[in-house]
Amino acid sequence: MPNYNKVIMIGNLTRDPELSYLPSQTPVTEIGLATNRTWHDKDGNEKEETCFVDCRAYGKTAENIKKYFTKGRAIMIEGRLRFDQWDAKDGTKRSKHQIRVNSFTFLDSKQQDGSQSQREQTNEPPDHNLDIPF
Repeated sequence: MPNYNKVIMIGNLTRDPELSYLPSQTPVTEIGLATNRTWHDKDGNEKEETCFVDCRAYGKTAENIKKYFTKGRAIMIEGRLRFDQWDAKDGTKRSKHQIRVNSFTFLDSKQQDGSQSQREQTNEPPDHNLDIPF
């Protein structure tokens, strides 16, 4: 049976991007993304729900996100969903879903450097070629 794993989200950064490097010197940027949904309940009251998602980008995509984005800025990301599991320092098992960002789109009409809104597509090889821990 075929499989397909693609996520597209639009939201705002919940914190400034955090750039670090793998031992292979591959850039890695971690971001938090918040997206809101509003609806009306059966009584007509407006309700709102916020979904917070951690995201990770590699290579040139990671560097560009760090360079152009700050907390609160709108972004559209495309990537794949990944389920991470680990043992916490206290010995408990922990897990979370995370989006591995393949590309992003600026949603503002003009960027800080004056360039127009555009899509940034990664030209990085698949994860298994980046010396990324799985």
